[in-house]
Amino acid sequence: MKKVAKGNFGYIEYNRKFAAIRTIVALIICLIIFFTGLIIYHSNKSAFSIIAALGCLPTGLSAVNMIMYMKAHPCSKEAYDIIESHRNGLLIRYDLEMTSYEENYSIAAATVLDKNVVCFTENKALDVANCEKHIRNQISQSGYSNYTVKVFKDINAFCTRLDQLEQIRKSKNIDPQAIEDSWVPGTVETCALVLLSVSL
Repeated sequence: MKKVAKGNFGYIEYNRKFAAIRTIVALIICLIIFFTGLIIYHSNKSAFSIIAALGCLPTGLSAVNMIMYMKAHPCSKEAYDIIESHRNGLLIRYDLEMTSYEENYSIAAATVLDKNVVCFTENKALDVANCEKHIRNQISQSGYSNYTVKVFKDINAFCTRLDQLEQIRKSKNIDPQAIEDSWVPGTVETCALVLLSVSL
């Protein structure tokens, strides 16, 4: 199973499988340790039981992580193919699941260019206004104020906006990938990196 980097298409699907396998393996190890102690000492009052119980902590965390990925909404292959046909020189991030105390915000695809954050969601139940507010709050904490944030549910409207941004990119000779590549760890993250940081 080839690892999929955060922000790439297929990230959520990869982590669903990885988290499920990790959780099952961790659970099996805990059970093996527990039953080994039970067989050897004919009692659950042994060091094996303590080790197995301690092993349940990371197993539980892994299970919670797995559930979060299972509830997330990844970008569909159909939407991905359409978006890629309009990508051109833009930097598109996929499979962003943003969490907050109130709710989760599923972003299938997002791009950042020239003080514009443009996103697409396939989650029809998503509260777009709250999602836009959440993204605006998150990026403003890193110093990105006066940014326009727009979340689309209509893929055609999203792709039309991508085409408009591509014209801006060409006219201003902006290279989004070069901007990301030039980021130095330890310095303020780029706006696109902030979106990745606040996602699962």
